[in-house]
Amino acid sequence: MKAPWNFARYLPVAERLLVRGRLPKLLLAVAKKGGREGRRLGGVKDDLRLLQALCLAWWRGEYRAIGSQALVASVAALAYFLSPMDAIPDWLLAIGLIDDLAVLAWVLRTWRTELDAFRAWHFAQPAERVAPPLLPAPGRQE
Repeated sequence: MKAPWNFARYLPVAERLLVRGRLPKLLLAVAKKGGREGRRLGGVKDDLRLLQALCLAWWRGEYRAIGSQALVASVAALAYFLSPMDAIPDWLLAIGLIDDLAVLAWVLRTWRTELDAFRAWHFAQPAERVAPPLLPAPGRQE
């Protein structure tokens, strides 16, 4: 399946974020936006958290069993989600997140095997080892 339109330009951005050590800053910004968007994300919120947890575990060196293309695509999807001026600007209230959700769905479908392996690893970890949720608690704005 072909990548969503306009997504390819976020792949070099993701590579730069990884090389320059900017991943934690991206994850924090995504968590803040995810918290603000709240209900508009619906069921995709869990998928967003999965990508955040994967990137955080990779950053900490806890999980490295992911291919470089899958990691870069995951970081690019988070960068795309964060960008207010992507294919459909986020300020268009009714439809602004549609392209973001399409990109997240494409990454999840394309890299399903690797993301499922991470999900299994993640849920097998003791609770004290798993990072706290990256999205603010419901009803709490930061």
